[in-house]
Amino acid sequence: MAISMILASQSRPRRDVLYAAGICPTIKVSHVDEPAALEQAAQQSGVPVERLDVGHRVAILAHAKANAVYEAYRAVADTLKAARGERVIAYPLESEQVRAQRRADEELSANAAATPAASGSSDVGAGQPASVVSSAITRDFSGVTPPTRVEPIGKPVNGNEGLNGSGPGPLIVGCDSMFLFDGECYGKPHDEATARERLRRMRGRSGELWTGHCIIDFATGRAIQDASRAIVYFGEYTDEDIDRYIATGEPLEVAGSFTLEGFGGAFIDRIDGDPHGVIGISLPLLRRLVSKLGMRWTDLWNVEPHAPNPEEQDKHPDSVLPPIENVHQPGDGWVSCACGRRHWGTHGAAGILLARRNADGEVTHVAMQHRAQWSAEGGTWGIPGGAIADNETPIEGALRESFEEANITPQDIEVVGSYREDHGPWAYTTVFAFEKPGHEVRLRANDDESMEIAWVPVGEVPNRKLLTAMRTDWQRFADRLHGLAAANRAR
Repeated sequence: MAISMILASQSRPRRDVLYAAGICPTIKVSHVDEPAALEQAAQQSGVPVERLDVGHRVAILAHAKANAVYEAYRAVADTLKAARGERVIAYPLESEQVRAQRRADEELSANAAATPAASGSSDVGAGQPASVVSSAITRDFSGVTPPTRVEPIGKPVNGNEGLNGSGPGPLIVGCDSMFLFDGECYGKPHDEATARERLRRMRGRSGELWTGHCIIDFATGRAIQDASRAIVYFGEYTDEDIDRYIATGEPLEVAGSFTLEGFGGAFIDRIDGDPHGVIGISLPLLRRLVSKLGMRWTDLWNVEPHAPNPEEQDKHPDSVLPPIENVHQPGDGWVSCACGRRHWGTHGAAGILLARRNADGEVTHVAMQHRAQWSAEGGTWGIPGGAIADNETPIEGALRESFEEANITPQDIEVVGSYREDHGPWAYTTVFAFEKPGHEVRLRANDDESMEIAWVPVGEVPNRKLLTAMRTDWQRFADRLHGLAAANRAR
């Protein structure tokens, strides 16, 4: 199994460079306050920020971003390690009800095959394949009593110990880019006036593009860093070219106010140095850093040669297309399941059912997600969660996804049990959790996968338009939450 990479950046060009090189990283935005990080580093060095050279600045910020994500994953690992309770595994496709339906489908299919088409038979399903007739066997298992198995929640699923395993990895990569021109460090201009002034000064001249790289091996905590440098030579473009370029919006949020891989590429005459570094991530430099950590670059490859476009893979016929800004993550994709439906998550999926308790320890509210219209069953209510990434455990995936979608902070919750619905080629894990005593989770929608994130009173949940699976499972989930609250009241 490949060593996982976590990219502490939402830059699509960086992700695309890695993907083309055989690596699909998990994207985890660091949310670092860059001016504050530079100011703190300058104070520690006893100099003003202006005295920090460009190579030092990008190194500081690359490390700050990688370390912020490392700490976030450390919180996930600690929450997983402290998890207690039981994992209940249900096998609905092995239930007597589903088995009986399968037998009936097989008999109907056999009878249809033996009946001549000219007979005019009007039997339902005649002449149709069993897969069509059995379409009623879906994720909605209302009235189905699945066989179950119970085991300790800490037992690895399929042998995967996740972040608390023996390693190596995952490797957390932080990057930051700045453009040095006439002795001045250019970051992102953010506004049109600044971008216009810079682009006018840069035409016909050259400057240096620096990109800092930091890699932290999560298994050991070891950090290693360096910087990429390239000289960029600009052509003689016109003021009208500048205005039209700014109108695309591209130069406003990129270091130096230009890109190599986008609209701005036509205005760059040549580059001396690593072109990938100009895009924001240097493959040769990363390879050398990975080697210094005692790993091989090829151990990071997790994309098969000539893999289909991930954006095409992510489309689902029952949903509106996702926003163009969405970035493909490892584990994203649809699985055709024996239950007759397609499910999200090539390694399965997981979510957090987080409950809030009152002073008496009784469950009063649960955290719920009003799903975006473009998602499968858009407009319904469910729990925050999503696809499990490469090498993640279900609980780790649920913790990561629920923070990204609903700001459920791992350090503020305690995991007390889980329910895994196993379909064979795919499974969904619901992780039961409470806010820790004295802690408060401040829910909010952190991305565009939700129309709303809310604390919903337990009694009101059945009145919402629920996701099919949540509608099916809610009563047993509610009963278990109340039981877990009673069992944990003394803690």
